[in-house]
Amino acid sequence: MTYNILVCDDEKDIVNAIEIYLRSEGYNVISAYDGVEALDKLESHDIHLIIMDVMMPGLDGIAVTAKIREQDNLPIIILSAKGEYTDKVLGLNVGADDYITKPFNAIEFLARVRSNLRRYVDLGSMVKNDNSLVTGRISLNDKAKEVKLDGKIVDLTPNEYGILKLLMENKGRVFSSNEIYEYVWDQPAYDVKKIISVHISNLRDKLEIDPKAPDHIKTVYGMGYKLVGD
Repeated sequence: MTYNILVCDDEKDIVNAIEIYLRSEGYNVISAYDGVEALDKLESHDIHLIIMDVMMPGLDGIAVTAKIREQDNLPIIILSAKGEYTDKVLGLNVGADDYITKPFNAIEFLARVRSNLRRYVDLGSMVKNDNSLVTGRISLNDKAKEVKLDGKIVDLTPNEYGILKLLMENKGRVFSSNEIYEYVWDQPAYDVKKIISVHISNLRDKLEIDPKAPDHIKTVYGMGYKLVGD
């Protein structure tokens, strides 16, 4: 299967460079140069992953990511300039799955693309394990790839699902941010504490009665995160 990747950046040289990297790995690339065009291309093509620049005139990458998350859980990797820490956090908070800092290394870039695509494809595929996991008000059915809270389906991104599944399968065990990243993203961890903390925060917003005082997804300060509950 050939995967379609939407690349959106207002700098054409960057889009061209990314396209060369992706096509060398056999991916099909759909290009866009602003947020409005990206949304139009998403409507007219079967997209499997989006690479989105943050800083664009008009509708920027943060706004586009938020709009996409209103109706679609396909993986989104945001691009941000080196040192633009706030942009990375904003992108993750509105639903991006990962971020890459420009300028980026081609090998790392392609590894992140493969990792995010793999999780997205696995989320929609048949799996061997059809057992359900239950912790308190939360249930996870890995065959159906469904998470429910009090019996109602909760919409999670692939990375959120992967983190929750890891914690539910190992209830009570503490995982560091690096361990979570290496398991869910399936690649070496480097400077990932903020990525994981934002995803944990998003999970709490969706699954906890009071996200600031969570009953299930606990922080073990200085060590990591664990899931607790009956």
